[in-house]
Formats: sequence, C-alpha cells, structure tokens
Amino acid sequence: MVVRIRLARLGCRNHPFYRVVVTDSKTTRDGKQLEVVGFYNPVAAKDDEKRVRLKMERVKYWLSVGAQPTEPVQRLLLRAEHQAPPLSVNGHNLNLNQPTIARHNGISPEAIFSIGLQV
Repeated sequence: MVVRIRLARLGCRNHPFYRVVVTDSKTTRDGKQLEVVGFYNPVAAKDDEKRVRLKMERVKYWLSVGAQPTEPVQRLLLRAEHQAPPLSVNGHNLNLNQPTIARHNGISPEAIFSIGLQV
C-alpha cells in the first residue's frame, strides 16, 4: 500500500477549499482517507493565517514512515518551511551522494571535456 499526502477538494463551485489528507494512492481524490493533517484555502488572503494550517508533527510522522506528498502538497510544505527543496534538473531529482559516471570510471570531468569524450 503506497500512502500519499494529497489534497481533497471541498467547498462550492468557484470557491474551493482543500483538506490535506493522508490516503492510499489507489483511492479517489475525495475518497476514504487515513487521516486529515490540515487544510488549504486558496481564496483567503495570502497573509491570512487561515490560508494554510498543517499539523506538522503528524506530517513529519507520515513522511518518516514513507508517505509521499504530491506536488501541490510539497509546495505547501515548502511554504511551511518543512522540507528543503529537492535539487532537480529538467524534472529529474539529483542525488548528490551517488557518484557520477566520470568519477565512477576514474576519469575526472575536466579530462572528459578536454579530450572530447562523450558520456
């Protein structure tokens, strides 16, 4: 079971209101949820405290047990200063701990560019 942290839409037409919920990835957007961990009101003013409210200790717990936030929820968490932004290039996440191909083969990157080899 893959657990996701995502938004469930509430509210009326043209007046959206979202709950930040923890749910199984196979359920529908507004389906059964495991836990409600906050809300997001995009209609409220940007400086209003009622725009976003998250239970950060519960969000940290779910992230520690492997829950994956969706992109909108990840942006909300970044605004709440919870997560550092992942390093990405063209939509691919970079892992700085993994050695690159040039270092793995024992050839420095400067040597590759000076010789004209293509990786």
